[in-house]
Parts: sequence; C-alpha cells; structure tokens
Amino acid sequence: MRHTEFWARMEKALGPGYYDVWADQYVMSELGGRTARQALDAGFTPKEVWRAVHHALELPPSER
Repeated sequence: MRHTEFWARMEKALGPGYYDVWADQYVMSELGGRTARQALDAGFTPKEVWRAVHHALELPPSER
C-alpha cells in the first residue's frame, strides 16, 4: 500500500473534514502509543498503520 492509498482510505473512512485531524490526534497502542501520522513519520509502513486504524475504527472486513 502506498501513502496515497492510505490517505484515500482514511478520507473514505472518516470523511474529508475529519480524517486529517484524527490522524494527528488519535493515539493507538498497536503503533507503540503513536498517532497514525507519527507512526508513518517513524517509519511504519502505510499497511501497518492501516491495520491499526482499521482495528481502532472497527471497520468491516471489506475495508481491509
């Protein structure tokens, strides 16, 4: 997964006005206590971060 696909999925899941804020503020234990953006900046792959986001948002399996 590329960063562009990750951000497109975030926007689809959370909406255009909220996904960016959520990525900067919501801390996930699966990412070592980081936000999605911090995890990406720290070198986590977009796929790893998406798995954590998918779990946190309790999205349906079809959104994996």
